[in-house]
Amino acid sequence: QVQLVESGGGSVQTGGSLRLTCVASVYTYCMGWFRQAPGKEREGVAVRHLAGTTYYNDSVKGRFTISVDSAKNTMYLQMNNLKPEDSAVYYCVADRRSCPIPWENFDFYDARGQGTQVTVSS
Repeated sequence: QVQLVESGGGSVQTGGSLRLTCVASVYTYCMGWFRQAPGKEREGVAVRHLAGTTYYNDSVKGRFTISVDSAKNTMYLQMNNLKPEDSAVYYCVADRRSCPIPWENFDFYDARGQGTQVTVSS
């Protein structure tokens, strides 16, 4: 079973930056991030599979960058130019088989982290 440990959440002001980190206990083929704000549905943020293909939610394109260090089974989400609407609990997800189609299918991933809070103040 894959264990995921997230870190890097926190509080910043609008326009600030944060980097989230997710460490997987074993090799995974696909890793990504979802988020959920109070009163809102969970949504996919970004996903990357081992071959390098990445997918982003339109709302974060150009501001967020997902990357993976395969040697360390570690994924990063660099978040720049943060906005108050980015405030949410961010969840790391991973799968040992593949990235789902559509990639926003949260239930497909066979591992999910506990979540880390990101708060952006105006």
